[in-house]
Amino acid sequence: MDKKEIIRKIMEKPELRDLPLEDVEMALSLCFKKQNSDEENVKSAREVLHKVYGAFGSRKLLVNSSRLGRIRERTPEWILRKHISTRERLPHYGEIYRRILGRFNWTIFDLGAGVNGFSLGFIPHARYIGIEGIGQLVALMNDYFKKQKLHARAIHSSLFQLEKIKKLIKKEKGKKIVFLFKVLDSLEDLRINYSKKLLTEIVPLSEKIVVSLPTQSMLKRRTFKAKRSWITDFIQESFKVSDDFEIAGERYIVFRK
Repeated sequence: MDKKEIIRKIMEKPELRDLPLEDVEMALSLCFKKQNSDEENVKSAREVLHKVYGAFGSRKLLVNSSRLGRIRERTPEWILRKHISTRERLPHYGEIYRRILGRFNWTIFDLGAGVNGFSLGFIPHARYIGIEGIGQLVALMNDYFKKQKLHARAIHSSLFQLEKIKKLIKKEKGKKIVFLFKVLDSLEDLRINYSKKLLTEIVPLSEKIVVSLPTQSMLKRRTFKAKRSWITDFIQESFKVSDDFEIAGERYIVFRK
């Protein structure tokens, strides 16, 4: 198979079919070996993408179009529980948002949103723009926003489309805050040191950035030994940190230029 055919084969899996093409190409380039069979290269690339996007943690949400209607009828809490990244955060959203957002009216840019847009019920006043690479989750969020008449939208995009993201942030007026919840590890899996470049470029465009890092494994609740000093030291040295706290196995670092 040529490269295009291998990529098409990789994306045959329902949970991978609506990913940004550039992310699939990066995953393939990371693990491609000439001595391997096409099937082995396809399998390796899928493993990388599952790790990056956490697809196995939200497979009940990654359905075909015939089942999408049933998912859309579910409550926001049901959907937040089905996605592994938001399940642990669900009982604490109110506390987290009060501490991060205060009483200001923000425009929130949620990079690598997953299904975090379904947590907008915990934010009384905000404009929300979620950027997510999994197309099915983008469709779910936009359907919810439309039904609830929220000042929100989700955009299907790779976080490696840096110029596009910067343009979106620049376009909005008012007080802007950027969320990067449990995203940086996944970015590094595809491109080493991209997180530092991303932060360097977007910090000057907003009043506040919030990065969250998992401190416990999401399934077994075991504390990680790794402290992720590669990014925490960079943030401390490059920006002004205004808050740093941990809730439910997730560390939140709030900073600005």
